[in-house]
Amino acid sequence: MWRSSSMSTIGFIGAGHIGSTVARLAVAAGYDVVLSNSRGPETLKELVDALGPRARAATPAEAAAAADLVVVAFRSKAYRELPVEPLAGKPVIDTNNYVPEFDGSIPEFEDGTTVSARIQQHLHSAHVVKAFSNIYFQHLGSLSRPAGASDRSAIAIAGDDADAKAAVTEFLDRVGYDTLNIGPLAEDWRLRPGTPAYGVPYGDGRADFWASGPEPAGTEQLRSAVAAADEQLGERAGKLPEGYDHTIGAVHPSER
Repeated sequence: MWRSSSMSTIGFIGAGHIGSTVARLAVAAGYDVVLSNSRGPETLKELVDALGPRARAATPAEAAAAADLVVVAFRSKAYRELPVEPLAGKPVIDTNNYVPEFDGSIPEFEDGTTVSARIQQHLHSAHVVKAFSNIYFQHLGSLSRPAGASDRSAIAIAGDDADAKAAVTEFLDRVGYDTLNIGPLAEDWRLRPGTPAYGVPYGDGRADFWASGPEPAGTEQLRSAVAAADEQLGERAGKLPEGYDHTIGAVHPSER
């Protein structure tokens, strides 16, 4: 049985912008990290070398088995590929957003069921917590602050298991962020693209947050943005600006 106070190894299934950024924060905080992606451990050599001796590459199943806490950071449509047995009983951070423009139309998300809820259904006994889904990766990498800093930012989380949320809160604190608990997993739609909490609080209040330098967003500021989310089903599907490129997390230069 996992215990948050004994967490030492963080696994990553997906090592793109968000995954690699969280991995860098984790290594800086003293965690060991096990990285994986869909293309094989050999494709992660450059990132592992950059992260240093606390990092190694593996398959998704190996990363899940080795970790005390696992970060899932890949395309939403691939959620059924997550290894079920190695994740049993563990806290799993879901960073993903369903964006039809990039994922294609996925019927099981079109009814308003969130990505995290589907991942929880797939993983059965794992404990899914939504986090890191509403912050631009460059801002995430820049806004980490020590505990007690006046300009420390908060990350919103949603989940159904109190112990898992406690583990994620501990992890966030160690990597430099306060936590805003927004409630059960069903509330994670409040963090989706097109909502006031998506990117904007960390981007100086700008709709084009990716074009702004990182600006701290504390707990109360983030709480206000989360509360302002529109509960219409259309908002849950995710809305992004025309020309937004999911691979770089911004509007493509040719579309500006």
